[in-house]
Parts: sequence; structure tokens; C-alpha cells
Amino acid sequence: MKATVSWKENMNFIGMPDSGFPVQLDSDSYFGGTNSGVRPMEMVALGLAGCTAMDVLSVLQKMRQKVTGFEVKVNAPRSSEHPQVFTSAVINYIVTGKNVDETALLRAIELSVTKYCPVQKMLEGAFSMELHYEIYEDEGNGNWRLKAQGKWQELSV
Repeated sequence: MKATVSWKENMNFIGMPDSGFPVQLDSDSYFGGTNSGVRPMEMVALGLAGCTAMDVLSVLQKMRQKVTGFEVKVNAPRSSEHPQVFTSAVINYIVTGKNVDETALLRAIELSVTKYCPVQKMLEGAFSMELHYEIYEDEGNGNWRLKAQGKWQELSV
């Protein structure tokens, strides 16, 4: 895999990965930027959320779960000391659907963590992660009811 960042001005760069979809990167004015793009550490958090989200949704679909909404939230606090790395992460899988089976979701998360998600595998050696989940029953007309919630497991460094 290859990626290139090309400087535009100030702290504004355009990132170009192999896939060919450009990403604008920048910083806030305190660091000389213009606040017009994604921060590099945000990209890491997005990469983690996106990687595991794609895995879990794909597995749930293969298990014929009727998912109508899906979201993965990552909360990754950073150290106050430079280089201000992530110190931990809480990943919350939020699934909405019709009769989504809790066991199926737990298996999908397990497969993402142990077999499919390279981003999570790389980062699990850098900081601990807690994996939580919520399942909402889609009752129609925009109404959802919390059906199940819990913690899959903690990945410790």
C-alpha cells in the first residue's frame, strides 16, 4: 500500500492513497493551519472505526441479520504529553434492526477483532480497547427500543 501527502499551503495537505480518493488534511490555526481538513490522528480513529464497522456489518449481513442502521463510535483519549498518542479506546457498536440476534453480533465483533480488521490488530498492541455494543429493535416510524447492550471484551496492551 502506498500513500502520498502533497503540501498545498500553511499546514494544508492533500492525501492520496492507492484507491485514488483524495483526503484533505490540515491543523488548527494554533499549529499554522486553517482548520480546513481532517487531522492525522482523526484519520487513525476513523480508520479503526471504519475497518471494524465494515467487518461487523459484512458478517451480520452474511448471517442474514436484518440490520436497518449501524454505527461505530470510537472514543480515544490522547495523552497530554507529546507526541500525544492515544492512551486507550472505547469502541461502541450500535446496531438497529429487526430481531438482530445478540449472539450473532458478538460473533461478528469477535471475527473482526481476531481475524479480519488489520487496523484493530495493529493498534491493539499500542493501547487497550474496550468493545461495547447496543442493539436496538427497529419498531418502525423512527421508533427504536433498546433490546440488548453489553461489553464484548477488553483488549489490553
